[in-house]
Amino acid sequence: MAETFFSPCPRGLENLLADELRGFGAASAEVLHGGVMWSGDWASCYRANLESRLATRVLWRVGRSRYQGEIDIYKLAYSVTWAKWFTPDDSIRVSVTAQQSPLKSLEFITLRIKDAVCDHFRTVVGRRPDVDTANPAIRIHAFLTKDMATLYMDTSGEPLYKRGFKTAAVEAPLKENIAAGILKLSGWQPGEPLIDPMCGSGTFLLEAAQMALGIAPGLGRKFGFERFKNVDEATWSAVRSAAEARRKPLAPLPIFGSDIVGDQVRRSRENLAAAGLDKCVTLDRADILDRVAPFAAGVMVTNPPYGVRIGEAEALAAFYPQLGDALKKHWAGWRCYFFSGDMMLAKLIGLKASKRTPLFNGALECRLFEYKVISGSMRDKPRAADDARNNAA
Repeated sequence: MAETFFSPCPRGLENLLADELRGFGAASAEVLHGGVMWSGDWASCYRANLESRLATRVLWRVGRSRYQGEIDIYKLAYSVTWAKWFTPDDSIRVSVTAQQSPLKSLEFITLRIKDAVCDHFRTVVGRRPDVDTANPAIRIHAFLTKDMATLYMDTSGEPLYKRGFKTAAVEAPLKENIAAGILKLSGWQPGEPLIDPMCGSGTFLLEAAQMALGIAPGLGRKFGFERFKNVDEATWSAVRSAAEARRKPLAPLPIFGSDIVGDQVRRSRENLAAAGLDKCVTLDRADILDRVAPFAAGVMVTNPPYGVRIGEAEALAAFYPQLGDALKKHWAGWRCYFFSGDMMLAKLIGLKASKRTPLFNGALECRLFEYKVISGSMRDKPRAADDARNNAA
């Protein structure tokens, strides 16, 4: 029997996520603003949690009705058969989001849903679950439109971009599912040389290495559905075993990372080691303006810093033209992708972007700028790409 799920993702990656979910067995996948509504069996839900590189969560729809006021939402939440899926020993957290809802206070709606869930348990089993907003066993999500309320149970638990092994963060980390989406948008394929020359904590490197080795991104963590009373242990075990069987042996990969800041290189190395991938990726300390391409052709992906403090904007305005010159000097034959919220990059880098893809890093609107760096005639480029693939093999 098919269930209905909603998987949010970073805005701009919805179509890629829909394709990914179909690969996990989704019977239908409807692209919406900020996510994908889809249907499937529990095996597809387990696969989406374990294997999705793009989804933020997998939410299971458990109730839906029209409403006019708070009492209607209370009645909906009370009517859901919560006691079939978890016990009063499981702590809960309720989250509410809304678009065009006429109700004035989402905090009050959150409280009313929590009351309804607790009242349901008092009626059915005689006692209620506790609320834990920090580390709940069960996460309940409500989404309100102008006249429709939908209730979900979160099958993921912690957001799926938390892969479960990253230990060393940076000040403004790039979420793993955005990094994975950028790698897919670049067209990079395992075996093709890849570099992040401003690697920070190594997010692009980690995601690319996992893709190259067929490592499911959720193998190092737990999921919310594992606490559900209705979890199908046999199906979940089979899904996990199949994912583990697809892992390739660890081996050196044509994936490279560097940073001008030694502490950032250390963080990348620490995170790669935590994932068991430190022997697969080549790391060193280098300035992108001096760095030379390791192969004749390949893909560069990076998230350069952009100014948020006084003085940074001026420094970057001087840096971007130098970056363009370095690309022309050292990276001919490469496809270069810069993910940035600073639109001055495209104006000052001195190269014409072949693509500008809108993506959101949280609430911040960014662009993925694509630069195909060419030296000599267009006839020389395929030969360079072929040489790189042969060298990588």
